[in-house]
Amino acid sequence: MKVADLMQTKLTTVDPEAPVAEAVQALAESHISALPVVDGRGRLVGVISTTDILTAAAETEDAGARERLFADTMVKEIMTPKPLTIAPDAEVKEAAQQMLYAEVHRLFVEEGGQLVGVISQSDIVRAVALAKI
Repeated sequence: MKVADLMQTKLTTVDPEAPVAEAVQALAESHISALPVVDGRGRLVGVISTTDILTAAAETEDAGARERLFADTMVKEIMTPKPLTIAPDAEVKEAAQQMLYAEVHRLFVEEGGQLVGVISQSDIVRAVALAKI
């Protein structure tokens, strides 16, 4: 089974120049734990996760300071650059191994330098549970 068979293609993304507050809102509304950070050319430049946001928030002392931090800080300042990627024609087993070795929950799927999807550990577990693989 190929990554393309399981990957999610409806993606919520965020611009690296966007305020962190925009990413926080998108994460909350989408009920996901990470957003791909995509530049104006559609290229994946990073990922911003709830962990990145919590780490930044932990460095502030009160709610007002956090609100200012999220409004004044750009996504590119706290994102994780160069997230792991995989091709859509890669085997799902390879994706699972990469996630385990790198201790990440998801891989972004790129084709021709463009972000085309994401595959997560949950996607793979769901497929196993449904006996697809």
